[in-house]
Amino acid sequence: KTPLDTPIKSRAYFSRYQVKCRLRREGETDYHARKCLIAYAHLQGDFILCAAQSRELPKYGIEHGLTNWTAAYTTGLLCAHRALTKLGLVNKYEGMVEPDGERMLVEALDDEDTPRLFKCYLDAGLKRTSTGSRIFGAMKGASDGGLFIPHSEKRFPGFDV
Repeated sequence: KTPLDTPIKSRAYFSRYQVKCRLRREGETDYHARKCLIAYAHLQGDFILCAAQSRELPKYGIEHGLTNWTAAYTTGLLCAHRALTKLGLVNKYEGMVEPDGERMLVEALDDEDTPRLFKCYLDAGLKRTSTGSRIFGAMKGASDGGLFIPHSEKRFPGFDV
């Protein structure tokens, strides 16, 4: 027998082999992509208002560290800016102008002729929501960008109980 004749994987190996999901096998879904989406539901299906991904950040000058907490914050900020631009609210609800580390929630304007603020809720999906997780960085960035997302500071890194 030559080395080419011997099977590398035996029948026992393939009997225990678990096939990946169809979308993963066909390369249609990247489950590890860092995305921020603003979506709402219809009877026909979900509608995506805007999206931002961390791999877009090199266009804005952030070359390295696209998977850390700061990149998640910046991705949320980019998503909030796109949503408010699409809705025509970017000049009315500008969000945090000067970052000072304080908690800020966007407040509605008192004028009768101005539109209401855009309210979102965090949907973590299957992501584990541990304290200091990057998903809360994206939420904080979107909130500082001008979206109204009800939240508390308890899940941000550095919070002491």
